[in-house]
Amino acid sequence: MSAPSPTDLHVYRVGLRTRFRGLTSRDGMLVRGTAGWGEFAPFWDYDDAAALAWWRSALEAADEGWPEPVRPSVPVNVTVPAVDAGTAHTLVTGSGGCRTAKVKVAEAGQDLAEEIARLEAVRDALGPGGAIRIDVNGRWDVATALARLPVLDRAAGGLEYVEQPCATVPELAAVRRASDVPVAADESVRRAQDPLAVARAGAADVLVLKVAPLGGVRACLELAEQAGLPVVVSSALESSVGLAAGLALAGALPELPYACGLATAQLMLDDVVADPPDVTDGELPVPSGPVAPAEDLLARHVADPELDRRWRTRLDRVVALAAQEDR
Repeated sequence: MSAPSPTDLHVYRVGLRTRFRGLTSRDGMLVRGTAGWGEFAPFWDYDDAAALAWWRSALEAADEGWPEPVRPSVPVNVTVPAVDAGTAHTLVTGSGGCRTAKVKVAEAGQDLAEEIARLEAVRDALGPGGAIRIDVNGRWDVATALARLPVLDRAAGGLEYVEQPCATVPELAAVRRASDVPVAADESVRRAQDPLAVARAGAADVLVLKVAPLGGVRACLELAEQAGLPVVVSSALESSVGLAAGLALAGALPELPYACGLATAQLMLDDVVADPPDVTDGELPVPSGPVAPAEDLLARHVADPELDRRWRTRLDRVVALAAQEDR
C-alpha cells in the first residue's frame, strides 16, 4: 500500500460556520486514484493506528469505487451544534426541509437550561412531526444520563434516540436497560477494538456508522450485516469528497430506517467541490461515483506550508504502518 505521488495529494483547510467538536476550521488531505478521489482526514487527536482505517477508506474511493446503490437519495438530518436557541431555530428552518435534527448536548461550560432551550427551539422549528435525536459524545456517567434523559425527552417533545450517552459499553447497556429513550452507539463502534462488542452486549438499539473511521463503504456494509441492528450513517465532518463515501454507504444499505447525518457540509463556510448537492425536501442524492474537487477551490483552500508538511508526514507514517500490517 504505497503513497500516491505528491501531485495526487492535496491538503485543504476550510473554515466552519460554528465551532464544532472544538474546531473552527476543518483540514484534511484529498487523494486522486484510478477510480476518482478519496479523502483522508482523521482528526488530529487520532493516532496513526486509528488513522489507518481512514486511509483505507480514502483508497477505496480513489482506487476501487463503491458498490451499486439500491436507492437514488437518502434522508438526512440537520446537525445542531451547541448553539443558542435562536441559532438552533435558524439552522433547522434553513436546512432544506430536514425532518430530523441531531442536537449536541453535554457541551463543556453549558448547563441544562441551555440544552432545554435549544431542544425547545428545535421542536418549534421542526413542528410536531419531526424527529429529534441528541448526541452526548460519551460525556455523561450513568447517573447523569438517567437524570437528564427524562428532562430532555420532555423538552424535545419526545426523543428519537440518544447517541453515545456514556463512554463505555457496560454504561451504555445500563442506560438502555433503565431508560425509555433508545440508545445509539457511535464512539463505541468507530473507536473500538471490536466494533461488534456493543451489539453482542445488547448495549444499543442503533449503530452509527461513519465510513472513514471504519475503513470504507464495504467494511461498513459487512459490519452492519454482522451486527444485525438498524444503522444510521453519519459523517466525520469531511468535505463533499469524503461525504460522498457516506452517501454511497447509505445508498447501498439494504434497509435505511433512519435519516442520516450526512448534511454536515452545511456547517462549512465553503467546500472543495463546485456546486455540491443541496439538501432538497430533507434528502441528498446518492452519487454515481467518487466526487471530484474543483481546481480553483483546491487553490483557494490550499493549506499553509506547515499544515501541508504535517499532513504529508502523517500520511508517510500511516502508509508505513499499513505496509507492516499487510506483510
